Amino acid sequence: MPEWLLIAAGGGLALYLLFVLSLLVVGRRSGARALAGFVPDCVVLFKRLLGDERVTRPRKLLLAALVAYLALPFDLVPDFIPVAGQLDDVILVVVVLRTVLRGAGPGLVREHWPGPAPSLSLMLRLAGGDDGSSDA
Repeated sequence: MPEWLLIAAGGGLALYLLFVLSLLVVGRRSGARALAGFVPDCVVLFKRLLGDERVTRPRKLLLAALVAYLALPFDLVPDFIPVAGQLDDVILVVVVLRTVLRGAGPGLVREHWPGPAPSLSLMLRLAGGDDGSSDA
């Protein structure tokens, strides 16, 4: 593995942990939990959506392509570039989730989301669904 990739991954992890710790310091435990678990929650969501028979094959292929892209060590914009490096990943996640939501509806995402409600609400708002507060 290239040294720059290890440095970039370490820097990204350090920044992520810094955000979580800063939320803890200012007394926002639920916010810290939501942020700390957001990426793992997204992984679980994608896995569950890929296994759900209500998600169409083209949307599953799109989800699988997204997971593969996120797992690859290179991106359209390298992750070692602050903010912009992570922004391309976020944009792709939002576009794919928006596509899945159009086909399956927010209820399916709500059903499979393993994390806290505030994270789900944010995810649905970003993906063009509802705010997560109503039933689907």
